[in-house]
Amino acid sequence: MKPTLNDDTPIFLQIADMIKDDLVEGLLSEGEQIPSTTELSNFYNINRATAQKGITLLMDEGIVTKRRGIGVFIAEDARDKLVNTRMQDFSNTYIQNMVKEAKRLNINKEELIRRVAQDYDNH
Repeated sequence: MKPTLNDDTPIFLQIADMIKDDLVEGLLSEGEQIPSTTELSNFYNINRATAQKGITLLMDEGIVTKRRGIGVFIAEDARDKLVNTRMQDFSNTYIQNMVKEAKRLNINKEELIRRVAQDYDNH
C-alpha cells in the first residue's frame, strides 16, 4: 500500500483502490488477510469509520470477505474478477476511443496495430 494519501479522491476510495491495486499487482493474494480498520486508521492517521467504509466497499464488490472474529480476507477469484472488470473498463475508456479516432483519421487496422505495438515496445 502507498505510504501517503492524496486530497484529490475520498480517502475511503483510496483505501479500497490501494487494496485492489495490490491484488492486481500480486502484492496480495486470494485468501490473504488484509490490514484491519484499526491498522489502516493508525497507519494513515484517519478515522476508523473511513477505513471501514473502504473495506465495506470492497465487501460489496465481492473483493474481500469477512470471517467473524478473525478478520477480512481477499475472496477467492477476486483477482480474476477485478482484472476482468479493469480490462473491460480499459477497453471502454481507451481502446474504443482510439479505434474511433483512428477511423476518423483513416488509419487502417494494420497501421493502428503497428503503431500500438511500437509504442508498447518503447515503454
